[in-house]
Amino acid sequence: MSNTDSKKKIINRLRTIKGHIQGIENMVENDKSCEEILIQIAAIKQSIHKTGLAIMEEHASHCFVEDEAMDKEKMEELIKLIFNYTK
Repeated sequence: MSNTDSKKKIINRLRTIKGHIQGIENMVENDKSCEEILIQIAAIKQSIHKTGLAIMEEHASHCFVEDEAMDKEKMEELIKLIFNYTK
């Protein structure tokens, strides 16, 4: 990951996710309701997915913009990576 601004944003997202996970741990320790805990887990899943998409966007941008000589094999690898992530 070469773009410093993107890297900072992704690190911030990951730190936020880490904080949310700690929050869920505290919720379990404090006997919060299953509904409250599951809502927070769903929010974390969405945050992780968005972080993955941001990383994918950065990677695809790098491949298309910075690697002008992208060959068929690299294009196929990128497409496979995108499909595998979105499963």
